[in-house]
Amino acid sequence: MQNKVVHTIARAMQELGAPTVRFNFRGVGASAGHYDSGAGELEDALTVCRWARRHWSCRSLWLAGFSFGSAIALQAVESVAPAALVTVAPPVGRIIVTPVSRPPCPWLVVHGDHDELVDVASVRRWVDSFDEPPALVEMKGAEHFFHGRLGELRDAVLSFLSGK
Repeated sequence: MQNKVVHTIARAMQELGAPTVRFNFRGVGASAGHYDSGAGELEDALTVCRWARRHWSCRSLWLAGFSFGSAIALQAVESVAPAALVTVAPPVGRIIVTPVSRPPCPWLVVHGDHDELVDVASVRRWVDSFDEPPALVEMKGAEHFFHGRLGELRDAVLSFLSGK
């Protein structure tokens, strides 16, 4: 929740007029609970989405995630039906190891080509495996945490979402 990438994504959405919610999954920071191999974390995300829809009386929402959070966001799409999905540094080959269904909404994948945790070639192959590939922004020279590249990350998210 305090990660600079997560802050950057949230700020970009706020610039477009969307209220945002950042949260820690169970067992992270001061959150209660323990890591649950994705099942409980998916429930955390779904609970936050239900709360946001009630709190802001909205039907439509954008869903975004960074790294592990992007894997959870992909799983949440079916239940949440977001208007758009943003996945930053999706952990293809680490957490995303089985085929996933193509989300029916507009979808952006942002990945650095110098990501030290997730192989960019694996991400490219994964993106290309969909009949309708998501939009891919591959940031040259960017690492997993986008050190020194947050402005470009923000611009990519703004550019994608401004048309949604």
